[in-house]
Amino acid sequence: RGRILYDFSGSLCEGYKLDFRQVSELDNGEGKVTLSDLRSSTWEDGAAKAYRFTSQNFLNQQLIETVDGRAERGQNAVKVTLSKPKDKSIDVETSIVFPTEHVRRVLDAVGEGKSVLEFPIYDGSETGEKVYHTLTIIGREIGPNDRVPDDAARDQQALAGMKRWPVTVSYFEKSKKAGEQIPVYAISFELYENGISRALMLDYNNFAISGELKTLEIKDSKPCP
Repeated sequence: RGRILYDFSGSLCEGYKLDFRQVSELDNGEGKVTLSDLRSSTWEDGAAKAYRFTSQNFLNQQLIETVDGRAERGQNAVKVTLSKPKDKSIDVETSIVFPTEHVRRVLDAVGEGKSVLEFPIYDGSETGEKVYHTLTIIGREIGPNDRVPDDAARDQQALAGMKRWPVTVSYFEKSKKAGEQIPVYAISFELYENGISRALMLDYNNFAISGELKTLEIKDSKPCP
């Protein structure tokens, strides 16, 4: 069991900021409980040309990993510069997308009637050197009066009358081997047309975690000048 805090703000002109925290209590069934606490903060350029990220991973209140870096999109590669866990520079493929850009592409695909998307994603996770290949499946539209939510989305006037879609994103290790691959993990959720999501499911193959939207505060957004 646990809790996720997701604080998202920004715009196309000023970029998008995300503060994220996930605290999980894991019980091995034999009385041993482990407390995991992941904290991260990111900023992504509105045109997806730059991305900054920092994260800390605590285990039983002890800091075990810190990642800090930035990525800048060039003509021939995306240059990643890390300062933590150690100074390092790497180049990743220009076809990668950043997290907010990924959501925007899913919403664009909905408007174009597409149901399958494939591309690599870079989000600065783990040691900041990981690129995942992803497969995104978009299900059939859920109308405003269909499967009415019973969580914090239910009484949100801003979501009333808004369509949403079931989305599953599977993350795969980058591999040169041909053939079928099993995803490292998959994330499923219902995505509203304004980018808000609910009904979270995290599938790690050996176990899965469901997330219920407990609270939702929609901020006032400022239009670009």
